[in-house]
Amino acid sequence: MKITLSLRSHHYAARGSIFVIILALIGATVGCVESAVLSYDLTIASTAGGSVTIPGEGTGTYDEGTVVNLVATPDSGYRFAGWTGDVSTISDVDNAVTTIVMNGACSVIANFVKQQYDLTTTSTAGGSITVPGEGTFMYDGGTLVNLVAQAEEGYKFVNWAGDVSTIRDVNAAETAVTMDAGYSITANFETKYTPMVAGGGLHTVGLKADGTVVAVGYNEYSECLVGSWTDVMQVLAGTYHTVGLKADGTVIRTGWCPFQQCAFDGWTDIIEIAGSYYHTVGLRSDGTVVAVGSSDDGQCNVGGWTNIVQVAAGVAHTVGLKADGTVIAVGSDKYGQCNVGDWTDIVQVAAGAYHTVGLRSDGSVVAAGWDWAGQCVVGGWTDIIEVTAGYNHTVGLRSDGTVVAVGSDSSGQCDVGGWTDIVQVSAGYDHTVALKSDGTVVAVGSDGWGQCRVGDWVLT
Repeated sequence: MKITLSLRSHHYAARGSIFVIILALIGATVGCVESAVLSYDLTIASTAGGSVTIPGEGTGTYDEGTVVNLVATPDSGYRFAGWTGDVSTISDVDNAVTTIVMNGACSVIANFVKQQYDLTTTSTAGGSITVPGEGTFMYDGGTLVNLVAQAEEGYKFVNWAGDVSTIRDVNAAETAVTMDAGYSITANFETKYTPMVAGGGLHTVGLKADGTVVAVGYNEYSECLVGSWTDVMQVLAGTYHTVGLKADGTVIRTGWCPFQQCAFDGWTDIIEIAGSYYHTVGLRSDGTVVAVGSSDDGQCNVGGWTNIVQVAAGVAHTVGLKADGTVIAVGSDKYGQCNVGDWTDIVQVAAGAYHTVGLRSDGSVVAAGWDWAGQCVVGGWTDIIEVTAGYNHTVGLRSDGTVVAVGSDSSGQCDVGGWTDIVQVSAGYDHTVALKSDGTVVAVGSDGWGQCRVGDWVLT
């Protein structure tokens, strides 16, 4: 019995030892395997107005602890407005470029809103901006804002100035601006009727600030009967006739017109008039030109002209200034008065009887044509802002309000050296007349018919 029990006890002991060894081996095996790495989903989306360009939108899987770069890019007219969702590990929720640490499954959204910009509107004297008003207004990016500028009585709208790159038409009083940035714009107005003087053959004409007209001098052909004229924008004094450009683009006249230089009843859309002895020229708003009157030398052959911004007329030639600063001319070229083809950088032209004058943007002056009295000796002139040409003399207005003149001085028409505070000049046959800044008028030269009796005029 003892032997049997001893053997059985040994057997059980052996079995227990084997079990312990197996457990030890399993434990050792498990201890030799690294712990499994966890991974998490990152879901990315965006609102309208932009997208998440890095790492892109959708769902991606990242190991725990991974730092994922986030880049949100707004569309044009929008701005980034922050990250929302599971943002606890986002470095900076207000920054479009940031990072997120993957410590768990995350879902984030990039938010975008319309970019907003300020529009500041102001106006000069003579009118106001009625739509949207004046002041500072805020609009979403890309908004098309209507603009309406309203002139006061006696004034006219000129243009929009300032940040005008997205304004549809800077010259239209009713237009629109696209808000692609912050803009500051101004509506410019000026007096509807700009006072001016015009010297003719034997008479002088003045345009007043209210659009009415006055005239003195030779009146045998009723060239001075302008007392009933109203709503006039520009006046022209010819040899024995007077022409007025009305605000509606039509043209009126009085005086002697034996060469049909007044046959412009059908003219419309005229923005400037010019003329001299036997013909009259009109510039249309589209840059084309019309002319009536004597054309024996082809001075009225302007039908093919385009892109013209100013015109002038001599005895038998017509001059046109193009938008690119070059000059063209037709008509008599007996004295070289049409030799202007090589002129450049011109901002204004004037035509005398048989000579042509051009003002350059730098304030210098050029001239071509008959120079028997020195009317073309303008090469030394500087700081000139306006030129005008009489029959045989040339006059220049300087920026400081003083005046210079060359050419025939047979009647004292060049005696302008003492003039000051001048804002506009005009040369007649053998007299010169000028408008001062205070609206008064001065004149020198031949006064045989009272053409210089302007001392009581106040045009403003």
